[in-house]
Amino acid sequence: MDINTFFLDVGGVLLTNGWDRRARSRAAKRFELNIDEINERHHLTYDTYERGKLSLDEYINRVIFFEKRKFSRDDFKDFMFRQSKALDGMLSYIQKLKNLYGLRIIAVSNEGRELNNYRIQKFKLDNIFDAFVSSSYVHFRKPDKDIFQMAIDISQVNPENIIYIDDRPLFVEVAKSFGIHGIYHESYFSTRNHLTDLGFSID
Repeated sequence: MDINTFFLDVGGVLLTNGWDRRARSRAAKRFELNIDEINERHHLTYDTYERGKLSLDEYINRVIFFEKRKFSRDDFKDFMFRQSKALDGMLSYIQKLKNLYGLRIIAVSNEGRELNNYRIQKFKLDNIFDAFVSSSYVHFRKPDKDIFQMAIDISQVNPENIIYIDDRPLFVEVAKSFGIHGIYHESYFSTRNHLTDLGFSID
């Protein structure tokens, strides 16, 4: 296979998810919130935020500050940002592959704008990625096929020359429907083994 481009998810592959159920549970404990109420409001609102139709302030107003709180919006946003962590050795691994094989690497991710911007800056993702096809930038959200088509159009690479890596099997299946080679990411080691089998080795 003549692979020259990687499409990568970010949350769950390179970094922890930006704002998942576990992070919300930690927030509920830290700020003494009703987790069931928060999750219900979150599920009714977060897709809209990830599509770039709401700001982060509007999201937390709907989900958290619909009533008076003992803490500030800035305190809560700072907590949200601090939930992002690098996973295993994936960042350095992908950087090494990019440098060694001259790969073009494009993010295809569901991310709210402010969280996405923070994660790009905090983890220097712009050193790895050549472009960010993020849901809040393009107003499409996986598994919508349009976000994959947009990534293909932006990259100007044929699908058969692309590998897509994601920790959600459904999203991998959608990518494969374009003729893209898909890898379901379960761990650093499983993905490294898959890529080694495809000829991408850093040893």
